[in-house]
Amino acid sequence: MSLNFVDSHCHLDMLDLSEFSNHMDSVIERAKEHHVKELLSISVDLDSFPRVLETARNYSDVYASVGLHPCHSPEKITSVDELVGLSGDPKVIAIGETGLDYYMNKGSDPLNNKFFWQRERFRTHIRAAIETQKPLIIHTRDARQDTLRVLQEENAHQVGGIMHCFVEDMESAEKALEMGFYISFSGIVTFKNAKEIQAVAKAIPDNRILIETDSPYLAPVPMRGKKNQPAYVSYVAKFLADLRGTSLEQFAEISSKNFYRLFNL
Repeated sequence: MSLNFVDSHCHLDMLDLSEFSNHMDSVIERAKEHHVKELLSISVDLDSFPRVLETARNYSDVYASVGLHPCHSPEKITSVDELVGLSGDPKVIAIGETGLDYYMNKGSDPLNNKFFWQRERFRTHIRAAIETQKPLIIHTRDARQDTLRVLQEENAHQVGGIMHCFVEDMESAEKALEMGFYISFSGIVTFKNAKEIQAVAKAIPDNRILIETDSPYLAPVPMRGKKNQPAYVSYVAKFLADLRGTSLEQFAEISSKNFYRLFNL
């Protein structure tokens, strides 16, 4: 059984290419050397989306998403029609990264009124996903209850998607699973102090688990502290295989097939 990993969430447009001979080819080749067969390059800003899409068009093993990250300011807006139009390219297989992030104003707004614009932006992405029938890429930070509530209210179960870089509890994971979402783990799961996340990662059903780098952020052990890259998803896979008591080959096959199933590839 040959190894075949998929990095389900990376930001190729944010990588410092000076470390890769100033060319994306070197990023892709290094990933292949670590048995990473496919990558999903995630959009966080519609201004940079053309670069994300161009990279996906240039490499057969790279796909793209389109979306506006919840941390971008309220002044940046989008619409269902705009997202639907931008997602028309066949290399765009997902809507997002979208969701809710209350971290930056933690404690300053107990009723979350200041985040109304985030929730409306989130709803726009979900509606675009349902219209295009493309899965969602979900970001949530310090907003688990509202994230799950908005997903339920907007019938996100019709498309499902990925709870990316999962750092929530098992109850949150179960609610996401009930709505048809997959749970993706980044390098955070390899950190020594991530015991709760590791417990969740051990319990996720085989048919719903994914892996990612979120590169250039969150490099896994043993590369922690360095700039992350898609090749390092292999370390996440190795840690999770050991955690779940399976072989690396079996875990690679399970997680890769989950990605292909979700995106009908």
